[in-house]
Amino acid sequence: MFGNRRHFRELLENSMEGIASNILSARLKHLVDIGLLSRSDDPSHKQKVIYSLSESAIQLVPVMATIGAWGRRHRPATRELSIRAQLLEEGGPELWEEFMDELRVLHLGASPKSEFSVLQKLTEAFQAAAEATKSELPSSDRDKIK
Repeated sequence: MFGNRRHFRELLENSMEGIASNILSARLKHLVDIGLLSRSDDPSHKQKVIYSLSESAIQLVPVMATIGAWGRRHRPATRELSIRAQLLEEGGPELWEEFMDELRVLHLGASPKSEFSVLQKLTEAFQAAAEATKSELPSSDRDKIK
């Protein structure tokens, strides 16, 4: 939802949790089975599939924003991990609606309502926080991060 990763390999390789492939596969299958994701063939590659959010998953944005806001106040988190939650909290319901509209365009093929990209803003903030975190590390640790 927040990283716009739609292929299995993207989800696996960019997992901050370091999820195992069998666990990711089982979770994706479960999310498809309960109707939060759909799975379709990728026209660019016959062995790839694209995962898309369903309308019911998109409607979870306010819930995720609220949980993220709670987490920022009550759980330890790096700036990198909390920046998107902060932006969603500060943007409030109006930003959540814009984000849901954008997700409908990306995942359901809806017509765009705006040229403003919430996803782009969230991604840029995350990347800036990640770079700031990386620059604060000693050079020996910085080289380990890709």
